[in-house]
Amino acid sequence: MADRDKTAPEETPGVDQQAQQQTGQQQIRLRIDERTMSTQYANAFRTNGTAEEVLLDFGINLIGPPPAPNQQPEIVFQATHRVIMNYYSAKRLAITLSQLIRRHEQQFGELVLDVNKRRQGGQ
Repeated sequence: MADRDKTAPEETPGVDQQAQQQTGQQQIRLRIDERTMSTQYANAFRTNGTAEEVLLDFGINLIGPPPAPNQQPEIVFQATHRVIMNYYSAKRLAITLSQLIRRHEQQFGELVLDVNKRRQGGQ
């Protein structure tokens, strides 16, 4: 991938099935233009929805010092980006992420979400 030209649109293999479903089985060619794309890191998200749309907020969890002595540290979710999509796109995203995670776990092992279990198991 390092030798890929980021200045020109590219064809993306593996989207034929999705494109055919969206266009009623009509063959189309999909080109992705990444020239204006930016990359951001997020370690946290929140979701919300309306009758027509799904709202996904992405950002960083920041652990701050306790507000006062003898109090718990505080975690602040610093939301930096919002993505709004319709439920059809959200469902396709959920299916795609599920498949991606399943392949990752098949190759590298289960992703344990409980932090305490990860510490105990050495994962």
